[in-house]
Amino acid sequence: MEKINREEVQELLNSYQDKKVYIHVEVTSGMYASHLDDQVFNAGMFLRNVPVNYTQCAIRGGDEGQYRVGLKLDNGGWVYVLGLTHFEVNGNNEFIMHGFNYEGKLASALEISTKEFFK
Repeated sequence: MEKINREEVQELLNSYQDKKVYIHVEVTSGMYASHLDDQVFNAGMFLRNVPVNYTQCAIRGGDEGQYRVGLKLDNGGWVYVLGLTHFEVNGNNEFIMHGFNYEGKLASALEISTKEFFK
């Protein structure tokens, strides 16, 4: 993965716009973080293989290397992910955006594909 280049990521987001795609969204404060430090509130979210069609998309931010991506869905709803730092398009043509915390651990993910992700 490479650090996010805002213009390149915007072009990739645009390439999936107005098409049926599948998304994977994941946000975590750290698996079992509260077991390591009882002052840490452990929270997370996980969605996989959710079919959507988005009509608008934008990448914003960049302060301290962290970006946020918003996808406006055709039904008027939104998917919004914060803290993204890296991206790639893998061998399966899946557009992967991940956010790594200061310890290099996954904190957020937004992945987009025209096909379902491996189950």
